[in-house]
Amino acid sequence: MMLDASHRFFHQGADALDVAPHLREILLTPNRIVKVELVIEADDGHLLHFHGYRVQHNRLRGPMKGGLRYHPSVDEDHASALAGLMTWKTAVVNVPYGGAKGGINCDPAELSRSELDRLTRMFVQQTRDVIGPTRDIPAPDMNTDASVMGWIMDEYTKYEGFSPAVVTGKPLDLFGSPGREEATGRGVVICIEEALKEQGRTPQGVTVAIQGYGNVGSHAGRILAGLGAKIVAVGDHAGGVANPEGLDAEALAAWVAERRTVKDFPGADAIEPAEVLTWDAEVLIPAAIEDVLTADNANDVRARLIVEAANGPTTPEADEIFHQRDIQVIPDILANAGGVTVSYFEWAQNIQQFRWDLDRVRDELGKIMRSAYADVRGMQKDLKVDARTAAFALALRRVGRAAMSRVHLSKPIEI
Repeated sequence: MMLDASHRFFHQGADALDVAPHLREILLTPNRIVKVELVIEADDGHLLHFHGYRVQHNRLRGPMKGGLRYHPSVDEDHASALAGLMTWKTAVVNVPYGGAKGGINCDPAELSRSELDRLTRMFVQQTRDVIGPTRDIPAPDMNTDASVMGWIMDEYTKYEGFSPAVVTGKPLDLFGSPGREEATGRGVVICIEEALKEQGRTPQGVTVAIQGYGNVGSHAGRILAGLGAKIVAVGDHAGGVANPEGLDAEALAAWVAERRTVKDFPGADAIEPAEVLTWDAEVLIPAAIEDVLTADNANDVRARLIVEAANGPTTPEADEIFHQRDIQVIPDILANAGGVTVSYFEWAQNIQQFRWDLDRVRDELGKIMRSAYADVRGMQKDLKVDARTAAFALALRRVGRAAMSRVHLSKPIEI
């Protein structure tokens, strides 16, 4: 479903630019799809069997970049959809990357850390010929973290020599970048600031509901609370909590870090997880999984600004309803691009073997995110379309023009 949705949004952008069908097909088709068999020994001696995937979508604007997730739902179609979104995301923020995505169809909750280590290293052994600092640079995603990235770097280095730039999102002691962990959440906040600025407002006093309070949601919530916003409702897979006076974002993050859920957080009312999506808040941040905003609940959403911190949280049907209801949606390929932007900074630091400080990382992230927001808004006004269509059109134009610049054509194609 997610693959179909991402293609539909792509075609909306292509329609706005009147892109020829054959060029659309070229830009949608992945460069390479890799599927590998992974067999490791469990701690008790029996064999565990999984499949790993890496979909490399596009390399026209630079080496391919994208997360690596560990989840039972990982398959070729899912990875293909996310890889395509990475191509458009990197183009929207105009960093020199193409898109890739991948993962392993495992449940990390059922594996020990030593089993995860062995599984990760087996994946690197099977894919080391197609990843690398100038080919494809993985990063953390769902159920992967800095430790996993460190294992990838270490295993790749055994074969190719010292290569910190093979992966981003690493621990600081393994040449990771300051500000990388908070980057996606901070990028979300920057987009909210820009949207509010157009209304002559700041985050001070703005009410916010957040679906998902993991790395992205918690950082967004804590930064917004620090700017004076009220986090009035938060939900996740196990439960939800609400307080009209505002939740303590820092205390809630500590609670989730210990218990892995917002459920039973003290000083708040318990709510059903799905209620957070339709809660009475000015801003809604879906920061968990895809396809949570659908035709079934879109008419009940009360927020006037939706900022997509997750990948693909809104179905095309819901998106159309939001457009009809004049609800502003900042699409995922803009809103959650802070992570890949700071990953770019980390990669650049690794290539140069030079480290930036946190202030510089935050400053450069702010410049790129604000510029990308302005570019999308400019495209939106020029084409007279919604923000999602404008973002896809902007990305498609940049990737398409890169494609045309690489070849000699007897009849140039305008995009």
